[in-house]
Amino acid sequence: MRSGDRLIGLSVERFRLQCSIIQSREGVRMFLQIGEIAEQIPDISIHHKCGFVDQIFKSNPQLQGVAVTENGRTAGLIMRISFYQKIGTLYGYTLYMGRPVELVMDKNPLVVDYNTPIIEVSRQAMSRQDENLYDYVIVTHEKALFGAVSVRDLLLNFAEIQAVAASFLNPLTGLPGNISITEWMVKTLLQDEFSVLYIDLDHFKAYNDTYGFKEGDRMIQATAELLKHEALRMNGFLGHIGGDDFIIFISDYHYEECCRSIIAAFDTAVKDFYHAGHLAQKYVLTESRSGQLEEIPLVSISIAVVTNRSRRFASIEELSVEAARFKKSCKMIRGSSYVDDSDISMHRTGS
Repeated sequence: MRSGDRLIGLSVERFRLQCSIIQSREGVRMFLQIGEIAEQIPDISIHHKCGFVDQIFKSNPQLQGVAVTENGRTAGLIMRISFYQKIGTLYGYTLYMGRPVELVMDKNPLVVDYNTPIIEVSRQAMSRQDENLYDYVIVTHEKALFGAVSVRDLLLNFAEIQAVAASFLNPLTGLPGNISITEWMVKTLLQDEFSVLYIDLDHFKAYNDTYGFKEGDRMIQATAELLKHEALRMNGFLGHIGGDDFIIFISDYHYEECCRSIIAAFDTAVKDFYHAGHLAQKYVLTESRSGQLEEIPLVSISIAVVTNRSRRFASIEELSVEAARFKKSCKMIRGSSYVDDSDISMHRTGS
């Protein structure tokens, strides 16, 4: 293997890994579509002879592939390398040159629609067998051939994909950030039924001050994981507003069990983040702004639930104001709790 080939191989392996990482993050939706980077390639009939393909490749030295169509639909793909591997055998030229291209074409190339997100195409392309890894990806529009994309172009565009992903994802948790959250806010206001769960951690600053930012980040990540599980179970959308603030959108009013599950899971998980002494005394000592030591309770989780069952919201701002009011009520309760709009009840579930 040449050094250049090794470098390309390494890039592809890294590309495969990062595609899987980005694809695995719930809620990620890339707005770059594969059709935007597709280029036109020659297409021939399934009835053409292999000699015609040879002429096309010889007259277009940079061309790497030819699409094969039948009745306007993609029937196959012929890549330059595989074509000449077949033709170049001892009897290949005699055997194939006067015969239909159907004998040498790949009958099952990767075919995707114009509107398919690039990240999804990347995942599919990198999941192919090694012998097909560098083949074109065929792009169709309204089921007709539109063009093709090479693995090289996917690699070149991946930096842009990462940049777009970064703008939509929180870097610590990999969850959708404020751009996606705002989009969901707008869509949610149009629904007949919705519940929005505003979630944050109480006394988190005291934990950070006591155990350090690295452990604080670990607690945020653990919280994100348990919230992810609950959001998935409820078929909801989970976003990370920032810091220790999260949000879940649900398209109904069945949030109570979700809240109780989150609180129970968090109150169990948080114990792993404290030393035995702190767990026993149920507080940490931190220095106040005045320089005095204060007993601060262990971290708990608060959930403010806003629904549209008793009132309508005209804007995101109205929704946020209502959430802030409920969050204030939550903070008055010691331990993990949730507050909703059922007569502004307060529900304490934790210890």
